[in-house]
Amino acid sequence: MAGLLNLGVLISGNGSNLQSIIDHIEAGSLLAVIKIVVSNNPDAFGITRAKKHGIPFTVLKNSDFKNKEAFDVAMIKTLKDNDVELVILAGFMRIISPALLKVFPGRVMNIHPALLPSFPGLHAQKQAFDYGVKVSGCTVHFVDEGVDTGPIIIQAAVPVLDGDTEDTLAARILKEEHKIYPRAIQLFAEGKIEINGRKVRVIN
Repeated sequence: MAGLLNLGVLISGNGSNLQSIIDHIEAGSLLAVIKIVVSNNPDAFGITRAKKHGIPFTVLKNSDFKNKEAFDVAMIKTLKDNDVELVILAGFMRIISPALLKVFPGRVMNIHPALLPSFPGLHAQKQAFDYGVKVSGCTVHFVDEGVDTGPIIIQAAVPVLDGDTEDTLAARILKEEHKIYPRAIQLFAEGKIEINGRKVRVIN
């Protein structure tokens, strides 16, 4: 596996973005290896996805730790023990700590189902739909200490159609997520991402 980017993928639920990353790796379009999948939910379907593809996984239940700091220590140790180079958030329903960001500076990525900086936080598709926007989409960004405030890597626009419901819009956004997240990770693997303050430059 020499030459491949070592990923640690954090999940809490269905893991459809995890599946997309797995599919791109297996197709040879993403030069990476998932070293570990970490879930804070023992019932996450993403664990089943990892098992199906023979990917190592571990569960760190929130309730097994006396406080947030103890959870963070365990998370950092798990990622370091597996030689993770880039941390991927794929529906991980927990705020990332400054401690983890310090250990992986500029090496934690997230995908958000809206065109940031609009509609950060939870239920972004509903926020956008209820607001009445004509264009929504998704954003891959680096994680900082704010909520969905880190430097933006890639965005994809998704038009809001007259007949849309929140669910149909969310489904079309998800299709774009599955395209741009692996692409952003591949750019990182190729060393083509340069962060300068708030701006991310993709080097050709």
